[in-house]
Amino acid sequence: MNATHDVFNQADPLVDYNLFDGNQALRGALKFNAPSLDTAELSVLGARLGSADMQSHARLANVHAPQLRSHDRFGRRVDEVEFHPSYHALMQAATAAGLHGTPWTSEGASPHVLRAAGFMLFTELEPSILCPISMTYAVTPALRRNAAVYDDWQPRLTSRAYDPALKPWRDKAGVTMGMGMTEKQGGSDVRANTTQAVPDGRDGWGERFILTGHKWFMSAPMCDAFLVLAQGPGGLSCFFLPRVLPDGSLNAVRIQRLKDKLGNKANASSEVEFEQATAWLVGEPGRGVPQILEMGTMTRLDCALGTSGLMRQALAIALNHTAQREAFGMKLIDQPLMRNVLADLALESEASTALAIRLARAFDRTGDEHERAMARLLTPVAKFWICKRGSHFSQEAMECLGGNGYVEEDGEGIMARIYREMPVNSIWEGAGNIMALDLLRALRKADAAEALALELAPAKGAHPELDRLAAALPHRVEAMATELEARRLAQDVALAVQASLLYQSAPAGVFSAFCQSRVGGDWGQAFGALPGGTDFDAIIARAMPRQSPGVSS
Repeated sequence: MNATHDVFNQADPLVDYNLFDGNQALRGALKFNAPSLDTAELSVLGARLGSADMQSHARLANVHAPQLRSHDRFGRRVDEVEFHPSYHALMQAATAAGLHGTPWTSEGASPHVLRAAGFMLFTELEPSILCPISMTYAVTPALRRNAAVYDDWQPRLTSRAYDPALKPWRDKAGVTMGMGMTEKQGGSDVRANTTQAVPDGRDGWGERFILTGHKWFMSAPMCDAFLVLAQGPGGLSCFFLPRVLPDGSLNAVRIQRLKDKLGNKANASSEVEFEQATAWLVGEPGRGVPQILEMGTMTRLDCALGTSGLMRQALAIALNHTAQREAFGMKLIDQPLMRNVLADLALESEASTALAIRLARAFDRTGDEHERAMARLLTPVAKFWICKRGSHFSQEAMECLGGNGYVEEDGEGIMARIYREMPVNSIWEGAGNIMALDLLRALRKADAAEALALELAPAKGAHPELDRLAAALPHRVEAMATELEARRLAQDVALAVQASLLYQSAPAGVFSAFCQSRVGGDWGQAFGALPGGTDFDAIIARAMPRQSPGVSS
């Protein structure tokens, strides 16, 4: 009877391996976009993030979700969120790696690309704690519009220290920041906001206001401060709102409840009310939307990076499982149809990585006219296309594990956690329609068609299907497609740029298979429908997490 309890033909977990060293797609993208970049710290980070210890922290932070404490036992309002110690361990690791504000003060080569690669690696471990990390990274461009606040807060925003205590900024070695835009009646239509800002004098931080209203989604409410939108005397404006006021008292930010979300479990997302909360004006009155969207641009980059990281982790787990699991007398990875699925997933993962890192390069070269144009074009395109592909990708990767992939078992089923996490990046910071409309706005810039043609030029003549698509795009860009066609245009721009990047950074077999399937249409409507002439062996070998136990490339 005990023989029925013998466990065999089960894959060893993918643990204690280096996430960076085994990721040839990421390393290729870095070599192309930042050839002089020193990647030594990424290798160190990759080893740490692939460790059993860090994977345990990721599991515990998701199993033990944040808890709201609105009042203490004496009835006093405290408005605090309590986290499991593993959440703080993950936050400390992310800030120590410089994934929040350090690119803004770094003098090294390609700091935004370096940070982007680290962000992708950390996403493979645990994505949801990166919400406050991402917002802290993104706050600098907008916060600079209030020089006094920026001068006081910037050293702590870029510090690699982590201090979760709710206390005045001056008493902390490191701080985090978030943002609050959406309200229950408006959602993406932030101009429908009703929160009111009433002038309350001036001080060392500039024009001070009293805010009364609410925010329907305010993520990471334990951040030290937020940029929020409110209706002031000059119209909808941007305000700096700290949780703790300069005199040490708590600001009147009332956390009403935490959202019960599909995924993103380790991160607290909240509904809050401002009951005469104190805030300071950032930038020009009435210019709140464009000012806070400077922050949104950076977080949209992180949505593309994050989804690419999740794709890579799902692919690595699928490869690890199929390389060990046997069925019908042979390893799953040797079954022809499974090889088609795995190779197809590997193509999608590498193309997403290439596009996301290319976008990060644009933020390192803001003085270059072409790079500024590509940042305008590729931010909505990458956010739209990569994030749209994520959920379908993770479902197919989960299917490679069968029922084992669908089971979470006290948080140990990482694939199920990835699947639940995928939709958030597509929804957060503007869903698909918002991104497609942002692309149309970017196309109104006179240099859009020229910039896109220049971007695609290196791959001219490399593949007939790519040439066909590239030749048609400038006309479509100049014609500025209608809203009805905006999603299709965003898709085609993404595919053309991805193909061009793969031509320059990936092996010929990867480029050829991507063009034949995604660009040329020799493909089905589900993963695993690549044409028979695809170089499956080379594509799969390139994608393997090479240092994982029991798996060889």
